[in-house]
Amino acid sequence: MEDEKINQMNNDENYKKANNENQNEDIQNENQKNENMKYENEPKTEEEILKAKIEEQKQELDDREDRIKRLMAEFENFKKRSDKERTNMYNSVMGDVVIKLLPVLDNLEKAAESSTQDEQYKSGIELVMKQFKEVLESNGVKAIEAVGKPFDPSLHEAVSLVEDSSLGAKIVKEEYRKGYMIGDRVLRHSMVVVAN
Repeated sequence: MEDEKINQMNNDENYKKANNENQNEDIQNENQKNENMKYENEPKTEEEILKAKIEEQKQELDDREDRIKRLMAEFENFKKRSDKERTNMYNSVMGDVVIKLLPVLDNLEKAAESSTQDEQYKSGIELVMKQFKEVLESNGVKAIEAVGKPFDPSLHEAVSLVEDSSLGAKIVKEEYRKGYMIGDRVLRHSMVVVAN
């Protein structure tokens, strides 16, 4: 019985030893195979070495050119985005200021329309009003055209609806208060009377 155990232990030891030797042999074979592949891939002649270097440098140049093109495109996009943001910021700030000044312009227009005995006073009001409008126009603010134009809810605010056979459907007949815009932004909608 004891002899059998010793034999069994010896067999197990021999099995482990053989298994380790097989694994070591497999590792050596794999290393040898990798080493052979390394030498197979290496160019043999000087011409092949130079061709390989040229190809490598061409690849590097292509990669760099691609990166440069991408950076240039990103920079162009950045410039366009910055210009658009700057324009939007300018229009926003300018629009906020102009909105507060529009009631002053409305009062100047009313003063110019009112009748007076003093013609010099009236022409003075008209000159100030003209100068005010020129300053607004030079800063990108423009009046919204309304009378005779089709009603557009994005530009006009209808305060009443009237029947008028001389005008088509949804045509602005009168304007109570002028509307203004800067760029694409509406600062104030025109208050209008719409026909039909």
